[in-house]
Amino acid sequence: MLWFRVDNRLVHGQVIEGWLPYVAARHLIVANDAMSADLLQQQIVSLAVPEQVAIHFVPVDALLETLACCGESSLVLFADCQDARRALESGVAIRALNIGNLHYAPGKIQIFPHVALSEQDREDLRAMQQQVELDFRCVPSDKIRDAYEQLL
Repeated sequence: MLWFRVDNRLVHGQVIEGWLPYVAARHLIVANDAMSADLLQQQIVSLAVPEQVAIHFVPVDALLETLACCGESSLVLFADCQDARRALESGVAIRALNIGNLHYAPGKIQIFPHVALSEQDREDLRAMQQQVELDFRCVPSDKIRDAYEQLL
């Protein structure tokens, strides 16, 4: 299964313990420009990933070619909705996008306990929702929430 997730924490317990097994991922792809350029952060994050899962840190613009090499058993992580939209607009076929964690900050609207959206987030999600099924949940066992009203 190929799975796409927005999570501003990127690699953490919910991803390692919940989503990797759910997706049966053999590849964990962190599509984030800043992380792809930070070797120290990559080394630290890699310590949390099970050894049977290959981890890749790539700029968003390199995601399409990385997916061509990794195949369907991949979990792709984006830090924000803008990166997910950039990937979609660059030709990455995102059928469904899990919105997992976007923490509150000033100027954001809290729509679920685990998701607070800025105006930019809402704009990006509105732009994608015609092509992409939006899946708002923290972990695979959560009920998928509908956020249609909050995106208007």
